[in-house]
Amino acid sequence: MAELIFYTNPQSRGQIVRWMLEEVGAPYETHILDYATTLKQEPYLSLNPMGKIPAIQHRGKVITEVAAICLYLADAFPEAGLAPAVDDRANYYRWTFFTSGPIEAAFSNKAVGWEPAPDKQRMFGYGNYDLAIDTWEKAVSGKTYLAGDRFSACDLFVASQMGFMLAFNMLDPRPAFIDYVARMTDRDAYRRAKQIDEEAAAQMNGAA
Repeated sequence: MAELIFYTNPQSRGQIVRWMLEEVGAPYETHILDYATTLKQEPYLSLNPMGKIPAIQHRGKVITEVAAICLYLADAFPEAGLAPAVDDRANYYRWTFFTSGPIEAAFSNKAVGWEPAPDKQRMFGYGNYDLAIDTWEKAVSGKTYLAGDRFSACDLFVASQMGFMLAFNMLDPRPAFIDYVARMTDRDAYRRAKQIDEEAAAQMNGAA
């Protein structure tokens, strides 16, 4: 068994982890799962009982949740330089988990046409959608990177989520968002990851 195994579907959020793996540069084995079959069956359910992707297995340990996978890989492969020094990780953690928490919740609720009433907003981590998105815009405005003076796993995760929302017209195309995503994705590892997933998706669709 390979030391690093990646469980994904090329038409999923696994694309974010694929990009991270290409940035890391360590060899990995890919297992493509099908939504209707292998994703909801053993042996995958023993790794992730939620039956969701992506996931990785590294040296026998399973990691799920995209943000957790990205930060784990940055620590597991420090030679890739994808995490700031330990004493400079405030913004690294802040904006990674702001994106995976408040932004994800605000976006998901809005996508299904629901938002908490004004008198209930304090019960939700994001308050309301506009507040979360405006805060996100401030986070990426006026700086090159979100955490420190170089690209990090935080930038990879945030730019991926932001880019997805922009691509599907789920986010107001504010200049700060467009500029940030364009700069963060202008990387060879991103282009390699996109090509790999596009080819895998075409192969899957052709087989179907």
